[in-house]
Amino acid sequence: MAKDRDDGRVSGEVRPGERREAVGPAASPWGGGREAIDLWTSGPRNREVVLRIFRGEPLELISRELGLELYRLEKWRDASLAGMEEALKARNGDSLKGALDNAMKRLGELTMENELLWARVRRPGSLAKRRSKK
Repeated sequence: MAKDRDDGRVSGEVRPGERREAVGPAASPWGGGREAIDLWTSGPRNREVVLRIFRGEPLELISRELGLELYRLEKWRDASLAGMEEALKARNGDSLKGALDNAMKRLGELTMENELLWARVRRPGSLAKRRSKK
């Protein structure tokens, strides 16, 4: 290994806290390349890429430009579509869920009242003495 820098580091050496620069055909202004794939976490860059896909840009073109694999772009697209579907379902179901929760609560209260009344009617005591014997 040859020292090729003024600071005495060996070529290719990366110190803790530093990022290795992507070079070659996979390098892109978005941080593409093998070393930078870990930098692609959910965030504004991913959102922008997915929006480009939804606008109709070819996946192959985006893949080459950003240095990302097709399967990764397809995975992001599919995950975004699934997330949109879930958000729309949750939004439509909120009012119904609240009404159902209220109905179930009231049903529980009525069931409890009914059971208490039946227990009182069956128990000998003050209520049983009031019945007519005719």
